[in-house]
Amino acid sequence: MKRIGFAAVLAVAAALTLGAATSSSAPTGNSVVHWSAVTETAISAPTPPATTLRPPASSTPLAAMVHGAIYDAVVAIEGGLEPFATRVSAPAGASVDAAVAQAARDVLVARVPAQTAYVQGQYDAFMAGVPNGPEKDAGKAVGAAAAAGMVAWRSGDHFDDVVPYVQAPPGPGVFEPIAPTTPVDVKLGKVRPFTYETPAYRPDPPYALTSKQYADDVAELTLLGRATGTARTPAQTETVRFYTDPTYVQYSRAVRALAESRGLDERDAARFLGYTWVSLADTMIACWEAKYHYMFWRPNHAIQRADTDGNAATTADPTWLPLVVGNHPEYPSGHACFTAGITKSIQEFFGTKRIDVTITSTTTGTTRTYHQLGEIVKDVESARVWGGLHYRTTMTETAKDFTRIARDVDKRYFLAEHGNG
Repeated sequence: MKRIGFAAVLAVAAALTLGAATSSSAPTGNSVVHWSAVTETAISAPTPPATTLRPPASSTPLAAMVHGAIYDAVVAIEGGLEPFATRVSAPAGASVDAAVAQAARDVLVARVPAQTAYVQGQYDAFMAGVPNGPEKDAGKAVGAAAAAGMVAWRSGDHFDDVVPYVQAPPGPGVFEPIAPTTPVDVKLGKVRPFTYETPAYRPDPPYALTSKQYADDVAELTLLGRATGTARTPAQTETVRFYTDPTYVQYSRAVRALAESRGLDERDAARFLGYTWVSLADTMIACWEAKYHYMFWRPNHAIQRADTDGNAATTADPTWLPLVVGNHPEYPSGHACFTAGITKSIQEFFGTKRIDVTITSTTTGTTRTYHQLGEIVKDVESARVWGGLHYRTTMTETAKDFTRIARDVDKRYFLAEHGNG
């Protein structure tokens, strides 16, 4: 995909005389990580009149916009890397902290307007800790230009479109809503990706209902995924519950913690988080495009209506209900797409699969530390099967297929200069 040819040259730059700071000390900590946390809170908050958090998948394009603008602002000041969406000219000495805050603030106010009061409050408090002077003014101008470029580029991206749900003709293998609410994120697959032309990453169709593999998966779900009267162990149930935290928020916490534990400075934090969230946005757009293209049925109807699937090895159980409900087509798995994108981004950035990643769950109030990225993939795979949400084959195939986008973004953007581990 051709990205924006937007070159923002700061008219104020030539007039700035950068000298000594004139105010209190700058904010402590990494400003990129700080504003990533602010971004998470703003994006995940309910959008009135909704009372639930924004769906995890549709949170990712917004996160990509903010982190992409932050990256462009930091690159303008620090140099040495190619911008992602907007090339900005910055005077030497411009404040990185001010640029990061301004870029994040402006994108969030433009694209998450319901959270303007929260974001502005965070911005005012943060900027009060940045020393006044030409460095701060220059940083604010850089951040504003990076944000303006990103917002202009993403104008008309269809993210705010209202796309009605259209039910495919019902029948064996066809998804039908399993909750009284509208299926989740119907619009997402129609959002313009950041780095490719859709549907370049659509996977192969799901397996045949008459296959032995499908029958084996249904048998496992019937046994372990049921809400009650299941053979699932307490430990397995705890794993299911651990990964029912909102996925965007749960993984956002994890990648921020990783940036801090690895001691990334603002330049590398902007690079890591920009790469991760752009990769995730395009991964989830592709994932949802495939979901509503294939419209494959959930285990609910697969097990309840097994007498219609043409497979002699499956048995209908009209009373079967899952432990966890997901009201969108089954294939590919959204959580497996998300996990594949996250783990591949971490692997590509740090250059290894062996890395400590700590994930917390507010649902269970527990923390898990993984020493290999594949361990996260395995836990998520089993959690979705044991929760009655997905077939085992869907989880394994999704985890393999949806690493491609992070790998391709690595080759073209953010990490084109390797050796960053």
